[in-house]
Amino acid sequence: MDLLEITVPHEWVDYNGHMNDAEYARAFSMAVEALMEHVGLDAEGRREHDLTIYTLETHLCYLAEAHEGQALKVKVMLLDHDPKRQHVLFTLTDIDGSEIATSEQMLMAMSISGGRPTPCPESMAERIAALPQPAGDDDWPKAAGRRIAIRHKTA
Repeated sequence: MDLLEITVPHEWVDYNGHMNDAEYARAFSMAVEALMEHVGLDAEGRREHDLTIYTLETHLCYLAEAHEGQALKVKVMLLDHDPKRQHVLFTLTDIDGSEIATSEQMLMAMSISGGRPTPCPESMAERIAALPQPAGDDDWPKAAGRRIAIRHKTA
């Protein structure tokens, strides 16, 4: 599901002539904001439910360069969830669908006033459960659940 469309602004481009690594994180942060709005946590929803979403963990993979003026999209896939948490994979693509980067994230619903994890209200939980999900183990995205490691060749 497409959540966000952006165009790489001049300010996001570094001395290498492509989007700076920090700006990929910004694009995925903007995608979390778009996801919040999609599930009912826009400004009004946050006030009404005294609820927001925190990012607990993220694993960002850079797959290709993005350049100034390039149109990009961010889509989301729900990998798992419970009443308080959402395990998601965001994918940043170019307009043709070629992958630029991925960001696997663990998100947590938090009480704004209490600063504690809080279950999502039913209406929001239903919207979360309706997000695109892998159809099964064969459909699990390769970018999800990866481990950072140096792979050493054995003799």
